[in-house]
Amino acid sequence: MFNARLLLAALALLLTAIAPLAADQEAELEAALRAFLAGADQRSVHETFWAEDLIYSSSAGERFGKSDILAGFEQAPADSPAGPSYGAEDLTIRIFGDLAVATFRLTADDRGERIGEYFNTGVFRREAGRWKAFTWQATRIPEVE
Repeated sequence: MFNARLLLAALALLLTAIAPLAADQEAELEAALRAFLAGADQRSVHETFWAEDLIYSSSAGERFGKSDILAGFEQAPADSPAGPSYGAEDLTIRIFGDLAVATFRLTADDRGERIGEYFNTGVFRREAGRWKAFTWQATRIPEVE
């Protein structure tokens, strides 16, 4: 015979077990994103952050993949000046099992001066225990006069 109370108790127990797991995964993905932004001038950071099948849609209307990003490091002179520093504001992360979506306002600063802001959306999947971005969309936020 169907026992509604038993079913509700089982569902409540399942939900209390899932919530901490999702929070841990959100924290893990947030840490990975912030580490990526802090080290965005390093090829090794890009090698581990992006999935091999990445499709990146830039704010300039261009679409490219991981190999194109990595090639940019090979083309840059070794003595290139340091680029801007990046941050993430208004970050929202949603976990869907082994997939996740991160939306945020990316900030770009150069020597303490804000030089750009972008709405970014990244779609991630778990690969070998790590979050890897396989789809990325960046939209420049126009300056308000």
